[in-house]
Amino acid sequence: MSETTHAAAAEAAAPHRYTAALAAEIEARWQDFWDAEGTYEAPNPTGDLAGDPEQAARPKKYIMDMFPYPSGAGLHVGHPLGYIATDVFARFQRMTGHNVLHTLGFDAFGLPAEQYAVQTGTHPRVSTEANIKNMRSQLRRLGLGHDKRRSFATIDPEYYKWTQWIFLQIFNSWYDEEADRARPIEDLVAQFASGERAVPDDTRAWGELSDAERADVLGRYRLAYASDAPVNWCPGLGTVLANEEVTADGRSERGNFPVFKAKLRQWNMRITAYADRLLRDLDALDWPEAIKLQQRNWIGRSEGARVDFPVGDRAVTVFTTRQDTLFGATYMVLAPEHPLVDDIVPGAWPEGTRELWTGGHATPAEAVAAYRAQAASKSDVERQAEAKDKTGVFTGAYATNPVSGEQVPVFIADYVLMGYGTGAIMAVPAHDTRDFAFARAFDLPMRCVVEPSDDRGTDPSTWDDAFSSYDAKLVNSANDSISLDGLGVAEAKARTAEWLEREGIGAGTVNFRLRDWLFSRQRYWGEPFPIVYDEDGVAHALPESMLPLELPEVEDYSPRTFDPDDADTQPETPLSRNEDWVNVTLDLGDGPKKYRRETNTMPNWAGSCWYELRYLDPHNAERLVDPEIERYWMGPREGQPRGGVDLYVGGAEHAVLHLLYARFWSKVLFDLGHVSSSEPFHKLFNQGMIQAYVYRDSRGIAVPAAEVEERDGAYWYQGEKVSRLLGKMGKSLKNAVTPDEIAAEYGADTLRLYEMAMGPLDVSRPWDTRAVVGQFRLLQRLWRNVVDEATGEVTVVDAEPDEDTLRALHKAIDGVRQDLEGMRFNTAIAKITELNNHLTKAGRPVPRSVAEALVLMVAPLAPHIGEELWRKLGHTDTVVHRDFPVADPAYVVDETVTCVVQVKGKVKARLEVSPSISQEELEKVALADDKVAAALGGAPVRKVIVRAPKLVNIVTG
Repeated sequence: MSETTHAAAAEAAAPHRYTAALAAEIEARWQDFWDAEGTYEAPNPTGDLAGDPEQAARPKKYIMDMFPYPSGAGLHVGHPLGYIATDVFARFQRMTGHNVLHTLGFDAFGLPAEQYAVQTGTHPRVSTEANIKNMRSQLRRLGLGHDKRRSFATIDPEYYKWTQWIFLQIFNSWYDEEADRARPIEDLVAQFASGERAVPDDTRAWGELSDAERADVLGRYRLAYASDAPVNWCPGLGTVLANEEVTADGRSERGNFPVFKAKLRQWNMRITAYADRLLRDLDALDWPEAIKLQQRNWIGRSEGARVDFPVGDRAVTVFTTRQDTLFGATYMVLAPEHPLVDDIVPGAWPEGTRELWTGGHATPAEAVAAYRAQAASKSDVERQAEAKDKTGVFTGAYATNPVSGEQVPVFIADYVLMGYGTGAIMAVPAHDTRDFAFARAFDLPMRCVVEPSDDRGTDPSTWDDAFSSYDAKLVNSANDSISLDGLGVAEAKARTAEWLEREGIGAGTVNFRLRDWLFSRQRYWGEPFPIVYDEDGVAHALPESMLPLELPEVEDYSPRTFDPDDADTQPETPLSRNEDWVNVTLDLGDGPKKYRRETNTMPNWAGSCWYELRYLDPHNAERLVDPEIERYWMGPREGQPRGGVDLYVGGAEHAVLHLLYARFWSKVLFDLGHVSSSEPFHKLFNQGMIQAYVYRDSRGIAVPAAEVEERDGAYWYQGEKVSRLLGKMGKSLKNAVTPDEIAAEYGADTLRLYEMAMGPLDVSRPWDTRAVVGQFRLLQRLWRNVVDEATGEVTVVDAEPDEDTLRALHKAIDGVRQDLEGMRFNTAIAKITELNNHLTKAGRPVPRSVAEALVLMVAPLAPHIGEELWRKLGHTDTVVHRDFPVADPAYVVDETVTCVVQVKGKVKARLEVSPSISQEELEKVALADDKVAAALGGAPVRKVIVRAPKLVNIVTG
């Protein structure tokens, strides 16, 4: 009989068997039902809950996935891992009495759509909306229980209106360090106007300043500000990049183009104002410790001192964590980009300047310019690497060491960065390895001020490397007003900080590694800034009535790109080429005037900084979010002192990008009174990755994984041996498997079960299509336990289950309930499988009570078959809102447990005893056992150690 004939005969014998075709029909039908009935619509306190006291009394659960980007390639089976997990968890929470909010939108601005537009001429909105439509269809097929009323895309003007509004809230705010919170900029203006606060660096009163001068002053305080600052300029992309978008080897994360340091006028977010709070509030969050550590390291808090070194009529400020070694500073180093370099460089080399210091250049200006060009080609990581040869050049200027009065030369060197501290260091070569290497390279003096604990002595010229210690005494560190000699490091640091403050040349301070967030992009496909500039170049915020400021049409979507290796270029943005949009006449409250729009756009991170709030109240055209709705879903409560989403699931790769930025925006909105939650996400869970084998031919080119054959432990493609390596799954690697393929072959419920059963959710695991059938067979056995495959009739009986079945049932309920609550979906499926196998092996009709409980347990994991079987069991309501089964404790505890009895450390008997047996009773039972008595052989019992109910250890002699 052929395979086709055999299959046809099997189908004729079991026309109601659970097959892929039946699964597809069931799944499509229930998806339509859920949509039509609004099954997953979450109630809001200002709507449905207000008229339903019983439902309002339920606890709430707000469950979120990280925003997906609607790629043109669609989903592969690795993408929905987290979405299925949150769906299972959300379904379980609904069945345990919670009001659940679970939905999904799309983070749709960004480079991929723009690059596609550049290549094809297709408007980014057209391609993005097509991708979203396809992705929605793929996600719907998985049976995800999202509240579709709340879904949106960041490219929707009614959404990015509020992204622009939040930007203006940040722009119109400053950080009051005394109050430790953001306040409206009008409060600061009032302080300047009243004289309560002096205008910085100016003897004039506020009323004497021009509009442009006032704007410059406020720009020093605003939480969103434009400045000329060193940025990561990528000519090959035609845009600037955030530090986090540059790879360790100084190239763009997207496109792998060289990245250079350049000074451009850009928008920034003053996230550094929140550094302490961002660090402190991590303790209140239920996040993986690895993510917290990454954020702590990225924020990089360090305590030290600020010290001013006079250089002519200027002062160079350094930050140091070792102010106790100030007497050992024998030279200074500035970052090549330091703004004071040009001011301190003299016209000629000072008399006696050594050629070793000049780099062979005729003047200090030539030397500095040449070295700057050299440094601009290196990434920050390359500059900080422990290179064998240190490079740098003398500026021609000398600074005064404030404690010794000595004149110390000032160099520039690439190992000092503007991105940390002040961009300047006091070099103490005797006690810092990098400074030691630099001093050796340039024959600079060294002075020992921390007494070595080894036998090297106190002459650094004889050392092989610097000596650094926090457990040593200070030496050679005294002047007429301060002496540190003999002090330990901690005491010396404190005394030095006090002395610096008393002398007015510094103070103890805290520094952070965190830099302000570069917020400009020279792209088209992003949120336009709601900012215009007047004829004096002063930035003005658009009023709320003019929001959203929508993207205009342009003929060319690409920014002007340049030779990737040409650092001396300037951005030209797509928006700048639309003159009719850029140059406008507006009435901003003081009559019609001519303005010029900002032609940069916001980065693709902007829309994802606050989307958790829009899900709450997605159609509110009057305000960001209704306060009552926000308090209900995200407000602080017991165990969540900062508020936030109850569960946020996504990849660990966003630890210091999206997660840090979203926390910053949340805190600003909290400070300004717009929200009650000062943190966006209370609990964070990082799911692992579904990996796949990548097969490569002899050229290293990926070949289609589906066409590779395994023979005798080797892998072959079209007759050629290929290599195999476990890695990512993706279209370019030719190993992608789509959820549509698996759903077509087995059904979406099988795909859901397989992805959840592969292993712990937070661990990466390899995909194996051949193993999917195991979960399909589980569903087939479940179906057969309820439905007759020949007639389609329900086979359950209204009879009481036997003792063994009751115990198997309630143990499963207890275990599955705990596993689903703990997101241990793989072990929950194992327990369901065990119960289902128990019923299958019994070989008799399943009691209705057991079948119904089993279906309810399966429903969060495989919702379509759960609904279908629930309906076949005679129920007319949806399983989604049924109560999850509760275990009877009497059946969860084993009737007996095995107790091991040892004599002289060797096992002599195994006893079946009650789990509640007392220690005294267990001792009696063990001593009375025949095997134990034989092992004792009449020897006296010296001691009996009892660990009821599982162990008795008898010591003789």
